[in-house]
Amino acid sequence: MQTVKMYTTATCPYCIRAKQILKAKGVAEIEEIRIDTDASARAQMMEITGRRTVPQIFVGQTHVGGCDDLMALDAQGGLLPLLNAA
Repeated sequence: MQTVKMYTTATCPYCIRAKQILKAKGVAEIEEIRIDTDASARAQMMEITGRRTVPQIFVGQTHVGGCDDLMALDAQGGLLPLLNAA
C-alpha cells in the first residue's frame, strides 16, 4: 500500500473526515504534518500544492488534494487503485 502524507491542523473537521475515509480504505498509518504548529511546514505545503487550506493529501507522490477531492476520487472508484499501486 502506498504511503499517505497529509498536511493538517489539530481541529480541522475536514482533516478528521479525510483520516476516517483513508482508515476505512485500509490505510494503517498516515504521516501527518501539522501546519498549525510549524510555520515552515505551512510555507512548504503552499509551495508544493499552491493551496492554503487543509487537509492536503498525498498518496505516494500523487497530490490528491483536499477532503472533497478525496471523496470525489473515492466516488469515481479511483482511491483504492491509487492506494494499492505498486
